[in-house]
Amino acid sequence: MTSTTQAQHTAATRPLELSASVLVIFLCLCWGFNQVAVKLAIADIPPLTQAWIRSAFAALIIWVYARARGISLDFRGETLKPGLLAGFLFGLEFVFIYPALMFTTASRASLFIYVAPFVVVLGSHFLVPNDRFRWSQWAGLLMSFAGLVLAFGLPTPSANANQLLGDSLALAGGIAWGLTTLVVKTTSLARAAPEKTLQYQLVVSVPMLAVAAWLLGETMTKMPGALALTSLIYQSVWVVSLTFLLWFMMVAKYSASRLSAFTFLTPLFGVFAGHLVLGDPITPAFAGAVALVIGGLILVNRPR
Repeated sequence: MTSTTQAQHTAATRPLELSASVLVIFLCLCWGFNQVAVKLAIADIPPLTQAWIRSAFAALIIWVYARARGISLDFRGETLKPGLLAGFLFGLEFVFIYPALMFTTASRASLFIYVAPFVVVLGSHFLVPNDRFRWSQWAGLLMSFAGLVLAFGLPTPSANANQLLGDSLALAGGIAWGLTTLVVKTTSLARAAPEKTLQYQLVVSVPMLAVAAWLLGETMTKMPGALALTSLIYQSVWVVSLTFLLWFMMVAKYSASRLSAFTFLTPLFGVFAGHLVLGDPITPAFAGAVALVIGGLILVNRPR
């Protein structure tokens, strides 16, 4: 590895400064509210149908934006294979997660989905030498996960076949999410324009999600109402087109392991958003859960 390449590699695995930390917390806040947006639209638009529509709409937005800025979205060349793989994993994530909620509870699914940061940290240990966690950072990661356990409860073993299926699908979705981040971080996609990285995932995921929606028998029996359409626009324009683009910019620039640890905030923001928008109750344990997650993030991001 040349000194220039090594310097670029080190720069792409550096810790997050304060401004970057604030930005990723903001992204997690947006994703927390996205959970509520999906719920608000689900009566008129089934979940996988929402997913493929928002991917298609967002792909159009990214194409228009890239064309206006002169950014090439040519899928040929060195990014083709990793781009298709990232797109397949991105689509697979939602193909697993949404059906999982049909068989298991949202709280159990949240815990299994958030195996993703562990996948990223473990993968980075072997694939990104400059992004290996120390024991104190592993302790911080476990502390943050313990915060989710406190918020949602420890998933107990179940003999219910449907619940086991739902738990397994949620776990598979979390693994696919973590692998997507690793593919973006460790392949030529890390050097590609983030618009191109995101477009691969959107374009590949649309047919996957549409077929999955059809196989699961999702149908729309009426024209979606204003609330459902507003929710879908929020997901497509704000969440997928903007926040996902910012996320992949950050994955290419910063330590993927440290970034992934911040995503433990997303389900907590989802609980807060549900309370604020839908009136869902918040338990006294929620404050302790927030403290654990924040304490864990401090350990993960503490300088050497």
